[in-house]
This record gives sequence, C-alpha cells and structure tokens, in this order.
Amino acid sequence: MTGAFHREGSRIDLPAAGEGRFATPQPALLALGSNLGDRAATLTAAISALESVPGLELTGVSPVYESAAMKVGGVDDDAPRYLNLVVGIRYTGDPHTLLDAVNAIENEHGRVRVERWGDRTLDIDIVVFGTISLHDDRLTIPHPRAAERDFVLAPWLDLDPAAVLPGQGPVSALLAAIETTVQRHAALPSSGGSR
Repeated sequence: MTGAFHREGSRIDLPAAGEGRFATPQPALLALGSNLGDRAATLTAAISALESVPGLELTGVSPVYESAAMKVGGVDDDAPRYLNLVVGIRYTGDPHTLLDAVNAIENEHGRVRVERWGDRTLDIDIVVFGTISLHDDRLTIPHPRAAERDFVLAPWLDLDPAAVLPGQGPVSALLAAIETTVQRHAALPSSGGSR
C-alpha cells in the first residue's frame, strides 16, 4: 500500500501511514526553517504539504521567528537569515516514515544537501516523537541539538508553555539558560496553514 504527497502536479510515493510500528497517532513536534528564496511562502507551502501527508494531523502552528544562520563553525551573520517555526502534529506512522515524508517535502521545495548546515530553501526536523528515544544512522530523536537552539525553543514555548524536551527538561528553563537572539517575525500569509 502506498500513500502519495501531491504538490503542483508532482507525485512522490511514500509508505502509507499505519504501515509503521504505531497503531494510534503519536504526538510529535517538527521544526521548520528557511533562509533562501521567499522564506514565508516556502514555510506556508510546507505547512500545507504536511497537512497532505497520510496519517498526519496538524495540531498547532507557532508564531514565526527570525534568526541568524547557524553553520558548523557557529553563527554566520553574513548568510541569509532564517525564518523559523514549529508545528505540533499527531501521526499514525513510525518516525522513519515521517522522516521520508518531510524529506520529500524538503526536496519538492528545492532543498539541496551539499554543505552540512548550509543555506537551504527548507529544513524540516523531527524534534520529538511521542515518548520514544531513537538513534540510528538516519535519525536521532529527541533532536540532539534542540536544547541549544533558541530558534526551536522560542516558538515551541509559544506553542506549548508547558513543553518538556525529554531528557533535557522544561523548554522554558532550556530557553532561559541560553543566549536568545531570535526575533518575532510577521505572521505567515493568511493563505497558509497558520492557526
């Protein structure tokens, strides 16, 4: 059985939700970012694309934040700035099927993987997935650097003031413990999936 993600006449075949390990929808958090092209339009389109993933229900969209680009060597103030947000979801598939789905959405939006942590049209990270802890050659959950990233923590705190990053603690305390450089940005266009 195969599900499909459709966008502007394209078709990407993905395993249908429910073929994975989880019979009931699992809560998860995705972090989205864009620093190339029309950033707001890309994030809006990505949210719409997520809503089309079989077995995925969008439960919330955070406000948008702007941040400097984070590169392997640290903050790069010369690179284009990112727009960032997080979305809450419930998903009936397994984490790897979700990873395949978000990678397909990234690819549909021109994501190129040449430079580690390089500039990108769209980045979608799985931050948490239910209560599971996972580490393999494709995926680590919870996201290994989420506790250090204000551009994940600040919108997550807006979405859920009681949020907890498993193994790390309350998101509010994690955000308070790091230097915050992000700034709230104007809302996404009303044609998008912001709620």
